Amino acid sequence: MKWKGRRSSDNVNRGGSGGRIAGGIGGVGLIIMLLLAYISGQNPLEVLMDNVGSGGLTPQTTQQEEYVARNEEERELEEFLSVVLADTEDVWHDIFKQHGAEYREPKLTLYQNSTNTGCGFASANMGPFYCSADETIYIDVSFAKQLRSTFAAEGDFAFAYVLAHEVGHHVQKLIGTLQEVQSLKGQLSKTEFNKVMVMLELQADYYSGVFAHYVKNKGYLEAGDVEEGMAAASGVGDDRIQEMQGGRANPDTFQHGTSKQRQEWFVRGLEYGDLEHGNTFNSKELQ
Repeated sequence: MKWKGRRSSDNVNRGGSGGRIAGGIGGVGLIIMLLLAYISGQNPLEVLMDNVGSGGLTPQTTQQEEYVARNEEERELEEFLSVVLADTEDVWHDIFKQHGAEYREPKLTLYQNSTNTGCGFASANMGPFYCSADETIYIDVSFAKQLRSTFAAEGDFAFAYVLAHEVGHHVQKLIGTLQEVQSLKGQLSKTEFNKVMVMLELQADYYSGVFAHYVKNKGYLEAGDVEEGMAAASGVGDDRIQEMQGGRANPDTFQHGTSKQRQEWFVRGLEYGDLEHGNTFNSKELQ
């Protein structure tokens, strides 16, 4: 991706770098809940939505040092993500304006090992996530290596896909989709709610494709970038992750979508570049 020398976002913050973990639901409790969710196949976003919605999640005060890039690779990653975030700001400002609405930009916090968030205390084990309570995306800088080693997603655009996907969850909050999904949890069986979570995640994949559509039209994509994004989408499919963990894929427990579905909705967003074609909740194939 052609990113050097372009506009950087003003919404990038530096979070913590290790530190003491506070007690309570926002500290050790939150991390345990999210790790259990990961092991059991539950979407961590579902845990965050549950606790934020119930008022049971509060920011924790910890003694931390601010994260500082340790080497040139981390400094370049920070600069790259800042440019990608700026691109997402441009595309969503434009799309919201087309619909007579105003886009409120999310924040991005980069951290190392652990940090405080509006949704409680975050650990690197959680992976990138969006906290709707403070409208901030949290990314541990070590995730770039995990993308390559664990999910076989090479190239800078693989990480651009990840950030654009999390921005997609912010778009869902602004539109009201996150809140609607949260309200359905007590009304549906676990299996049925899992299907809704898949629709939510695939829509965020679609929005990531919308971002790719924009940067492609701007001439920012390089050869292989789309393939890098597709590889990242495929690498985090529920079926692939469950098989990597030594089990068999169980569609009833999926909360993100299969590798094939995640690729398809990313490509659909890349093709159309709008809101109208991204209604996963009306897709007959996902019912």
